[in-house]
Amino acid sequence: MRANIIGLAAAAALLSVPALAQPQISETATVAVAPSDALASNLVGLDISNAANEDVGEIEDLVLDSSMNVRGLVLSVGGFLGLGDRYVVVPPSTVKVSFDATKKQWKGMSALTREQLKAMPEFKYEGKFDD
Repeated sequence: MRANIIGLAAAAALLSVPALAQPQISETATVAVAPSDALASNLVGLDISNAANEDVGEIEDLVLDSSMNVRGLVLSVGGFLGLGDRYVVVPPSTVKVSFDATKKQWKGMSALTREQLKAMPEFKYEGKFDD
């Protein structure tokens, strides 16, 4: 009889311990993707033009904060045919990205000039950002 009581007490104690292997999901596991949204793969490699339809750079990378919000766009600027490029980081608000459904292609526009982009501090892939 005493063994049964000890066994029941042990079983009750085990059942009261929370399951550590099953994380609790507090947010929904799905995200609605709007027709106006873009994927990172649509942006990386996208040429950026200015108001005069001149090529002023190309999106090389995205800068994400710890909450995974886009803080900046890394642009390659100033080069010719891939030579002499340097990188700058611009706020996302300075680049407008749109999709032309007729041509089925993405387009990037910015009011920034070549001179403004060339005058920006250079971003270098160093430290934790170095591949």
